[in-house]
Amino acid sequence: MSDTALTRDGDRADGTVPAPRRRVRIPAAAGLLPFLSFLFLFLLLPAYGVVKKGFGGEGGGGFSPSTFFDVLSSESKAFRGSAKVSLVTAVLGVVIGTAVAYAAATAQRPKWLRSLVAAFSGVAANMGGVILAFLFFTLLGRQGLGTKLIDEGVGYQLYDTGWFDISGFWGWVTVYMYFQIPLMVLVTLPAIDGLKPAWREASSNLGGTTWTYWRRVGLPVLAPSMLGGFLLLFANAFSAYATVYALNNQANVVPVKISFGLVGDVGGKSSEPYALATGMIIVIAVAMGGYLLLRKRAERWQPT
Repeated sequence: MSDTALTRDGDRADGTVPAPRRRVRIPAAAGLLPFLSFLFLFLLLPAYGVVKKGFGGEGGGGFSPSTFFDVLSSESKAFRGSAKVSLVTAVLGVVIGTAVAYAAATAQRPKWLRSLVAAFSGVAANMGGVILAFLFFTLLGRQGLGTKLIDEGVGYQLYDTGWFDISGFWGWVTVYMYFQIPLMVLVTLPAIDGLKPAWREASSNLGGTTWTYWRRVGLPVLAPSMLGGFLLLFANAFSAYATVYALNNQANVVPVKISFGLVGDVGGKSSEPYALATGMIIVIAVAMGGYLLLRKRAERWQPT
């Protein structure tokens, strides 16, 4: 055995103690580098390019805010169309989604109901595009199965009423609700879990009715989550493109208008589609900023 051999305690055979090994410490923030790189390359950098062209003059050169506002003024109907469908689906999604989430969270039997609702909501909230539009065409189109069942079974001529058309406004609303309601369920479930049974018991012991409990305790606790969910659903519907385009490729909404502008601008010199995209980015950024603030407030009541 050599003189530098180590003993069982870690000392050398000659009695000297080896120098401690230096450990290279990697900052915890280094783990965020891949995410930050992805965020910069695929979100911030493209957004900067869109905003730069949106505020550029004709041909994409210089800085011309007047061009941006002129485009928004000329396409105000498209923004109103997107805002209308977003508001309606967001309001309906908040009301129906909150009710479904509360029923699933408080149901005692069957025990698997909550897991089923949460699993389906996770899948349906991310479903959209051409596939979803095709499913609703086969269900509620003029020759769809659901339309035939309503016409022949109930005796209600759905398309003769004049208010419903799968390619019209209420058709878009119907299709959008397929992913808006599940998204609201996912947003509201954690907040409903924060409603402690002891609060209802305390309200009852103090002589409060069910309405008193919801007015003074339940709704104030759920309000940040519901308002945040409304903003999230609004932004989700406002930015939806493939679904509404598959339903009606002539729809007067902002995403479809941006698509028309990009396809028709062969030379890439027009700033109109980029101005529309910039306006949409601003709307969604404001909505998502409000959602994040409200979610932070709602997390105070969520169980840890």
